[in-house]
Amino acid sequence: MLLEVDRLTVAYDTAMVLNEVSLGVERGELVSLVGPNGAGKTTLLRAVSGLIRWERAALRGSRRGDITLEGQVSFNGERIGRLPAHQIARRGLVLCPERRRPFAEMTVGENLRAGAYLVKDAGEERRRREVVYHLFPVLRDRARQLAGTLSGGEGQMLAIGRALMLEPALLCIDEPSTGLAPLVKQALFERIGEIQAAIGITVLLVEQDVALAFSLSSRSYILSHGRIVGEGASRDLLRDEAVRRSYLGL
Repeated sequence: MLLEVDRLTVAYDTAMVLNEVSLGVERGELVSLVGPNGAGKTTLLRAVSGLIRWERAALRGSRRGDITLEGQVSFNGERIGRLPAHQIARRGLVLCPERRRPFAEMTVGENLRAGAYLVKDAGEERRRREVVYHLFPVLRDRARQLAGTLSGGEGQMLAIGRALMLEPALLCIDEPSTGLAPLVKQALFERIGEIQAAIGITVLLVEQDVALAFSLSSRSYILSHGRIVGEGASRDLLRDEAVRRSYLGL
């Protein structure tokens, strides 16, 4: 198992966000995590990638509340729950966060170079950049354009491309379809499918568009009110009428 989450619990003061969540991702899979707004999907990715631990450390000693973080997270056979976020990224678990957030005053090419901050060899950086340009040709065309002037779809492609510059073993993508038109979403998800199928990078995809997520993923988890309420082959979950009606809004 490449990623194994065991009874992960996160609470902000007395507000429980994740309640003993367990899931796993095998090497080479594309697994989706779906659920409604407020289910805890983004919190799970932030906990797995080390950002919740950083947030808790930042709050320690302040009067702004406290964060409870319990459970185990293992990546590639190593327990990483106590590691800082940058060390988790060095091990190959990389988060592409929601809402894109490119460096707006930098060009597309500069954003990609910034994503390769762990790469010290210029030739290796160029090789990885060519992989990104092959996957998202529009980024090559926009290489000298300021990232802040990109369309929403192009900005999301840049965000994913920047994460790919670290050449992760596991890429966690958070809500990539947010704010995108249907045709743009479809094109973007085709490229996400290529990340796993053509490049061979394992993907954990968090997404609200259930139909799109399930069309790509072999397995899925359904998160609701901080708990896993369904898991299995994506096609089987789509056939389950009770699951469709209660949790998927289909």
